Amino acid sequence: MPVRTDSFDLRGLHLGSGAGRRLDLHVGIDPFVLGGERYVVRPALIPVKLDISRTTGEGYALRLGFDAALSGPCMRCLEPAAPTFAVDSREVSQPGGDADLRSPYLDGEILDLRAWARDALALSLPTQVLCRPACA
Repeated sequence: MPVRTDSFDLRGLHLGSGAGRRLDLHVGIDPFVLGGERYVVRPALIPVKLDISRTTGEGYALRLGFDAALSGPCMRCLEPAAPTFAVDSREVSQPGGDADLRSPYLDGEILDLRAWARDALALSLPTQVLCRPACA
């Protein structure tokens, strides 16, 4: 069974300026409540690809990618729905930079992978979760 990684310490990678790594990890994402209905994220442990690059000035460029399904009732007909979403999210964290250059998911060198994955999935969701695109 894969190991769940909710947070990740970037110091353990020992990356120098300009160096990078790609990691295959697994993260759990909490259910969503949309329109008063509960939607569970599947699979329970989402396989994610995390690309980490060290920038000059002790910063990081991060990219997170994964596919996940949201399982719950269709917002139109209430039949079971389980659409799949592809997520591709990027973050930059440059110490000493303004707010646009500081990732809310990076505290020092500890990456909150769970919060980032959940927020990235939430931003990928359509306004309505449907059982099929042409649901009446």
